[in-house]
Amino acid sequence: METLSREIDLSVFRERFSDYDASPGQVIPLLQLAQGLFGFVNPGVFHEISRHTGVPISEIYGVTTFYAQFRLTPVGEHIIRVCHGTACHVANANSITDAIEDELGIKNGETTPDGKFTLELVSCIGCCSLAPVIMIDDDTHGRLTPDKAREVVRQYMEAPCEE
Repeated sequence: METLSREIDLSVFRERFSDYDASPGQVIPLLQLAQGLFGFVNPGVFHEISRHTGVPISEIYGVTTFYAQFRLTPVGEHIIRVCHGTACHVANANSITDAIEDELGIKNGETTPDGKFTLELVSCIGCCSLAPVIMIDDDTHGRLTPDKAREVVRQYMEAPCEE
């Protein structure tokens, strides 16, 4: 699979440092800031956070990889979450996942080469009465069949990019 390359302007990140104390307790908030700005924790921010907080880069990397909330690779413009909780599993979530993987040509955790979609399998979305269900960004789509799941994904393929 082709790797997404994104130029990251760290000056935007550095400009926000005045909002954060220069202390070790600011590592997680600064990682959250980086992810909020860039969509993932670009490795270039480790040096910047280390310089600002005095925490070694190896420890910052350790924090980043410990917490599931942080990503080290770019995600797509749209994140598709397929619920695999009990209700969705019983309602054949696997067929929904298979249909989306086939439609996009990616597997769980991958991003399409054009950077438009990232696919994630999740334990529960909390919409059991709609099983099987997916979320695309903040939109929930339920009572899906494989064909309906493909239709939903295609709607996002055809939608214009928001800039």
